[in-house]
Amino acid sequence: MTINEAQDEVVEEFSDFTDWMDRYQMLIDLGNDLEILNDQYKTENNLIDGCQSRVWLQCDYKDGKLVFTADSDALIVKGIIALLIQVMSGHTPSEILNADLYFIEKIGLREHLSPTRSNGLLAMVKQIKAYALAFKAKEDEAK
Repeated sequence: MTINEAQDEVVEEFSDFTDWMDRYQMLIDLGNDLEILNDQYKTENNLIDGCQSRVWLQCDYKDGKLVFTADSDALIVKGIIALLIQVMSGHTPSEILNADLYFIEKIGLREHLSPTRSNGLLAMVKQIKAYALAFKAKEDEAK
């Protein structure tokens, strides 16, 4: 599945709900379904700067693709990182760097988050792209 196909799937899932309380509940459910992040990855290095809540993001490079796992101490934030992982994990560094994350606007996420959570969302996206940039540089160096 491409990044855009994954985004379209998220947009479709969220379009089933017109009430934002239902959408928040969906975010919480996504966070609860997120694969458990091993405690060894809950380090200062994996904490995302710019999030009011604590969010840990682990990135592994497997067969040319980036695989993300994460956790947060806040339910909605955990759901947000789960959404980002659903869309971005399992893709090459180039695919991630070239992705236009339109689903965030289409589902109305940014406008329904507090300013601090919105900043946190941007910090999560920035960190995912930073990992992609670092692994792309390693790929280019290896060529």
